[in-house]
Amino acid sequence: MNNAEALRELDSKIELALQGGGAERIAGQHKKGKLTARERVQLLLDEGSFQEIGQLVTHRSTNFGLEEQVFLGDGVVTGFGNIDGRLVYVFSQDFTVLGGSLAEAHAEKIGRIMDLALQNGAPVIGMNDSGGARIQEGVVSLGGYADIFFRNVRSSGVVPQLSAILGPCAGGAVYSPALTDFVMMVEGTSYMFVTGPNVVKTVTHEEVTAEELGGANTHASKSGVAHFTAPNELVAIRELRRLVSYLPSNCEEEPPALGYEPSDESRPELDSIIPENANTPYDIRQVMNAVIDPDSSMEVHADYARNIVVGFARIEGRTVGCVANQPAVLAGVLDIDASIKAARFVRFCDAFNIPLLVFVDVPGFLPGTEQEWRGIIDHGAKLLYAFCEATVPRITVITRKAYGGAYDVMNSKHIGCDMNYAWPTAEIAVMGAKGAAEIIFKNEIARATDKDAKWKEKEAEYKQQFTNPYEAAARGYVDEVIRPSDTRIKVIQALRMLRNKVDKLPKKKHGNIPL
Repeated sequence: MNNAEALRELDSKIELALQGGGAERIAGQHKKGKLTARERVQLLLDEGSFQEIGQLVTHRSTNFGLEEQVFLGDGVVTGFGNIDGRLVYVFSQDFTVLGGSLAEAHAEKIGRIMDLALQNGAPVIGMNDSGGARIQEGVVSLGGYADIFFRNVRSSGVVPQLSAILGPCAGGAVYSPALTDFVMMVEGTSYMFVTGPNVVKTVTHEEVTAEELGGANTHASKSGVAHFTAPNELVAIRELRRLVSYLPSNCEEEPPALGYEPSDESRPELDSIIPENANTPYDIRQVMNAVIDPDSSMEVHADYARNIVVGFARIEGRTVGCVANQPAVLAGVLDIDASIKAARFVRFCDAFNIPLLVFVDVPGFLPGTEQEWRGIIDHGAKLLYAFCEATVPRITVITRKAYGGAYDVMNSKHIGCDMNYAWPTAEIAVMGAKGAAEIIFKNEIARATDKDAKWKEKEAEYKQQFTNPYEAAARGYVDEVIRPSDTRIKVIQALRMLRNKVDKLPKKKHGNIPL
């Protein structure tokens, strides 16, 4: 074979690989409102930056007629490229090829990409669109999944791992995305579940659709499996690019910093944002948005456990992770879901050198048998553990209520917060004044002629002494009581001061977080 013939053969094979499952199947993919594996990669990465690896790989199976269904690439596109000029690794399953099913060669390609990402310290992004294990290859398919799971765990906390669910993801396939840091789902065209609707009906007699059981909205609002949702794939991929912009490439790097032009950092609107009535709700996002750089927020888990808000933002162009009680939902109380949501986010930020900015307005933990029987003690301890373990710069701003154990848990000075600021409206106490007065002055109230008047009198007495920030400030639990309008200025100065913070945990293999 001469050079020209060799080049023609190469061109022919490349052209065949680019066709995936063929024009008819690609048309079917588009008809469902879905992009092809290659289209997704091209949209995700900077133009012209994608370098494919394993384009000519094929399976080696001859069972059940597979020898007649050989496709170059074996149903997954893998390689590396750039997002905003930064290196990332990517794999994109091709549903037009054997339903994107995973087997030996398919799994080896994904494993190769994950190994390279770990070795070279760059994020890995998986775009999942698969019918599951390739049953014709039997246990080899199961082994392929386990090989990927093992790499997910080894990479955890070393490089960011992002998953986009862009079609079906069922059975064993769901565990790799669950082991990654963030999951993006597309409304109407993606779903995740361990067992599908038919199995559910057989075992439990429940009638449920795939969308109800494991669609994007279900996992975004009920289970918390999905961190983000998008109305279509174009938006999903755009948001993945945006998410990467907040993250460092690996655990040994700092997050990327954008340029920032200093201006008037005072925020006078915050001086009147807290309602006069202590029981009146307000949206903590208004406080956060005034403190962070304008239009820099990217909320995580927006529809799940809405009584706490977590997400990325920037201050002076640098990434911070925000955690905030939300008084507009359940008065900002901590419950099981909120504790788990915030704990996982805190641990991610700590793993990747992202400073934490915490806004506190919390009346305590949610009472009731349902919470106690489901383990609020253990789950609340997860958030406590996450903050105690975190060594990144940590700043707290107490805007209003900080009651009971929830005060301790929400990044207090006692568990390692670096700078703790309180607004004059802050109420730092074991509990609310009304309940405290009822307990402390129970006998005095009982003896009073006008019990309600006496109760109110003692409530005011307790409030005067304890439900303010000054007792805590006198003991150094609060570093400074500040004007709300100065909050952004104080946070900026604290982050500058803490930029070179060094804090190391005691030597150990790992801790034992209360799972």
